[in-house]
Amino acid sequence: MSTLTTPSQTVGPFFHIGLTPLDTTELANSGVPGERVIVRGRVLDGDSVPVSDALIEVWQASADGKHARADRVGGQLARASFRGFGRTPTDEAGSFRFATIKPGRVVGPDGALQAPHLVIAVFMRGLLKHLVTRVYFPDEPANADDPVLKLVPAERRATLIAKKIGAALEWNIVLQGKDETVFFDY
Repeated sequence: MSTLTTPSQTVGPFFHIGLTPLDTTELANSGVPGERVIVRGRVLDGDSVPVSDALIEVWQASADGKHARADRVGGQLARASFRGFGRTPTDEAGSFRFATIKPGRVVGPDGALQAPHLVIAVFMRGLLKHLVTRVYFPDEPANADDPVLKLVPAERRATLIAKKIGAALEWNIVLQGKDETVFFDY
């Protein structure tokens, strides 16, 4: 048995070969109800160097707090125009962008309502397992009661809350260092 690392044991950079046709930066078509939001940001390493070959995966609920599932309405998606899922690569500057709607509140495992949020998975070279984090919305009153956000030390919560910049939300993913984004184990 060999102990050498092989491509099948790492997350990237090979995912661009097979996943590029699946890139989806529009998570909700124009007919889907909800407040429209654009989220943009950058993936940065511990030295603030852009990561140009990361893949950002987004999962979310609809504006009424429901996840798109095939078993919801007789085997058909309840809202075929709402994906609730998207995937976007970073560019040479480490930048990513996606457009969606603000999700509604969803019930957590303990029955408590969670604040509106997006679940983010980060895939990139050098990772043996993808990273999982969340994006919360600025000025959202429900953030104060979110059971997951409450688990994060107060001084680190800002790494999970986007900033309003003009008409868009800005949220950067910092992989290490002083401003490292909070990542969750699962």
